[in-house]
Amino acid sequence: MARTPRISDDPVALADAIIAQVGKTIVLALPLGLGKPNHFANALVARAMEDPTISLRIFTALTLEVPRTSNELERRFLDPVLKRIFDGYPALTYADALHAGTLPPNIEVNEFFMLAGRWLNSPRQQQNYISANYTHVLRYIVQTGVNVIGQLVAPDAGRARFSLSSNPDITLDLLEARRSGKADFVVVGETSEALPYMGGAAEIDADQFDYILDSAALQFPLFAPPREAVTQTEYAIGIHIAGLVRDGGTLQIGIGSIGDALGQALVLRHKENAAFLDLANRLDADAAECGSFEVGLHGTSEMLVECFIDLMEAGVLKREVDGALVHAGFFLGSGNFYRKLREMAPETRAKIAMVAISYVNDLYGDEEKKRRARRDARFVNTAMMVTLMGGVVSDGLEDGRVVSGVGGQYNFVAQAFALEDARSIIALRATRTRKGQTLSNIVWSYGHQTIPRHLRDIVVTEYGVADLRGKTDSEVIAALLSVADSRFQPDLLARARTSGKIPASYEIPARHRNNTPKRIHAAFTDARQRGVVPLFPFGSDFTEIEQKLLPALERLRNASRGELLRLMLRGGRGSGDAMPCLERMGLATPSSLKERSYRRLLVAALAARPV
Repeated sequence: MARTPRISDDPVALADAIIAQVGKTIVLALPLGLGKPNHFANALVARAMEDPTISLRIFTALTLEVPRTSNELERRFLDPVLKRIFDGYPALTYADALHAGTLPPNIEVNEFFMLAGRWLNSPRQQQNYISANYTHVLRYIVQTGVNVIGQLVAPDAGRARFSLSSNPDITLDLLEARRSGKADFVVVGETSEALPYMGGAAEIDADQFDYILDSAALQFPLFAPPREAVTQTEYAIGIHIAGLVRDGGTLQIGIGSIGDALGQALVLRHKENAAFLDLANRLDADAAECGSFEVGLHGTSEMLVECFIDLMEAGVLKREVDGALVHAGFFLGSGNFYRKLREMAPETRAKIAMVAISYVNDLYGDEEKKRRARRDARFVNTAMMVTLMGGVVSDGLEDGRVVSGVGGQYNFVAQAFALEDARSIIALRATRTRKGQTLSNIVWSYGHQTIPRHLRDIVVTEYGVADLRGKTDSEVIAALLSVADSRFQPDLLARARTSGKIPASYEIPARHRNNTPKRIHAAFTDARQRGVVPLFPFGSDFTEIEQKLLPALERLRNASRGELLRLMLRGGRGSGDAMPCLERMGLATPSSLKERSYRRLLVAALAARPV
């Protein structure tokens, strides 16, 4: 049925019109991440907060919030950064109210994927979390009785067509469900001139909307988190994974610094092959695939990660499928990422196909065509922990609390087993530091798993590649021990022996008993000096001084009390090189004992070797 959308420039009036049309029981679906219509959503939430007879249920994921600082040094560093990057971004009222404990009981927020760690200590959000594969979210939204959908959209010049831009992921399939009579809801679009106009499947006619919120006064900057720094640990993981990627194959990458590390490793392999091979050799990497990309890769990824653009520019992503170099369901990135998408030549932007998540994350529908296109696929995702039996922990803790969500990780693991010559690659930092204590991320067992051990495939740490597919339990344990940090290998091996899962006579090979941060640091010494592995391989929103401060602040954040004391004793007035950093942190001329202590800590942390 053709619709003529009602145009409004007042979010409050629009919220009132919605309530008048659908009634006081509202199930509102909002996109994951970037595509939320903040002004409309806030107006509807405000009405429900004022009127307890309104029942408002919000079904969404990845609620974006400006980072919050937890200590004085973080505040000194982040406040100017946050103002520079997020100034003008309207906070989501429901998120602020949840943090403040003021969201009334007539408003419920269900997320199927959370901003990592943000709601870990919120009983209300932990209780309202919905565990779901990305591909199952559509049916769950329909089952809730959704009657309103709101989305941020990019308008064309004449307002006759609109782009779902960052989020066609679920919306395209919801619109199809409405057309087929499986769902009935009102669609609200809120225009954004800042959103890149993505064509193809993401472009829809105005008659798909019931209401359009369109006003120059309501424009706001897109949420643009800065790119994360890439550590030597992450570069090592990236180099190992890059040696598993076949020319002419298919690539999926998850969000985060490990993705950027892999991106830079692939660029090195293609454009500076000698440097790549040298690093692979220093890391004792097998690098079975090590040549430049003659045919090139195709991207099939639920998220259009920022480094895909860099890989396109470098000539790594150049294998087309249906005229596109990349197929993806949603995107989120830095301000520079959005600018690049907006300013691309139309014919280049058309090579990026934003599509429904059902297309990317599933093989169903045109299955044979997808199988031919997704050849030699490498689906790369990160994990928090891996058990010695090969179980993967990515989204939650064993006490039941959810850190993030499964998202599409299971979907891509399943695809890796369903497709010929495809592999699921789990990227894992071998250790983590918590309150100054280093812990192994390879553990004997854990009371929660995201991917069960019968779907174990490839696990990559900074120390190497563990190929687990089709192996016996004892072979899996041996492989994972070989990529574990050597400080934890004896205890892990002893546990496996005690349980009878590995022969009592088994010993970890000598070449794998020097898995230490010192070895990783040594492997990158030359490459670091030559600028081959920069902290930000694809650019940064941080200034040069801020980039120098980041590793030092990370060291202080993870330090134990004993290490902080040692740094305090080691810190002095600081060299001339440290002065710009001290000035940026407001510690050039300390005026109190606390500021003098912060200065000493920062000077010592700046002088420490890179992470």
